[in-house]
Amino acid sequence: MEKFVKYFVLILMVSAFIMAGCKKDDDEDPTPAPPAKFEILKDYMVTNNLDVDVVISGWIVTADTVAAHGAATTYDIIDIRSIDDYNLGHIEGAVHGSLGTILADAADATKPILVACYTGQSAGHAVIALRLSGYANAKVLKWGMSGWNSSLSGAWNSNVGNTVADYPANWAAAPGNITSPIVFSTVPNIQSTSSDGAVILAERVTAMLANGFSGIDNTDVLASPTDYFINNYWAEADVVEYGNIQPAYRLQPFTLTAETYKNLDPSKAIVNYCWTGQTSSMLTAYFYVLGYDAKSLKFGVNGMIYDGLHSHKWAEPGTDYPLVPTK
Repeated sequence: MEKFVKYFVLILMVSAFIMAGCKKDDDEDPTPAPPAKFEILKDYMVTNNLDVDVVISGWIVTADTVAAHGAATTYDIIDIRSIDDYNLGHIEGAVHGSLGTILADAADATKPILVACYTGQSAGHAVIALRLSGYANAKVLKWGMSGWNSSLSGAWNSNVGNTVADYPANWAAAPGNITSPIVFSTVPNIQSTSSDGAVILAERVTAMLANGFSGIDNTDVLASPTDYFINNYWAEADVVEYGNIQPAYRLQPFTLTAETYKNLDPSKAIVNYCWTGQTSSMLTAYFYVLGYDAKSLKFGVNGMIYDGLHSHKWAEPGTDYPLVPTK
């Protein structure tokens, strides 16, 4: 009997060892977790030459250049202002479209696309959508239709100003006081049923367009800057010359390849600002495609420190190019 008990105990010990080993093996999933949709999208964009520095390059053209080259013969022009304003007068050869329908509006284009809006800001969102969708040569009309004919310049004339004077504590005077970048441990949680980078990109472009122009007034930002993650999209020398919103980071240049996105805080609305709100519109649209809650500070520093600017300063066009009414 004693011998039997010893054998029985031995069998229990061996069984327990085997079961423990099996449980460990069962708990270990041999299949690695699939990559996050953000990583799939980011890798696809880098691989397909859609990094920020490529997409936001050579994207703007002046009214003088357009007129000199022959607007209708050089570009397929899409005017995304309201239909009423388009009907009152547009660039000869331009067709009417909208930000939300820009990809459909561009479907029949045979020449480089030029997008015209009121101020050159909404057009930035449209051109990002186009460039991320295969229209690599799409461009923004600088200053929008405000820069084409002075009769349309009201949108710019009424929005330049010096609002930082009302918020002196939230503007760091020259030489500025930029916040040092830090690395954030998370990225946007992009929702998609696909694991194909091209599909995810198309979904995100569609979402960006459906959201509409993502702009924010400078008074909202200056009144409570710590509510946002603020990115001053300037060269360092420009900050030294003019100062910056306090607090603001300066993530410029910004590329996916350099992993600068790790310096963005995905838990806050990201406000980009530049000279005129045109470049920041491009960057904001790109960030939105990546899954960030991004906003472009409307009219840039032209709306905040206009009188102190020495360059990149709005002025009514010296030449009024013709407007063609809809017959």
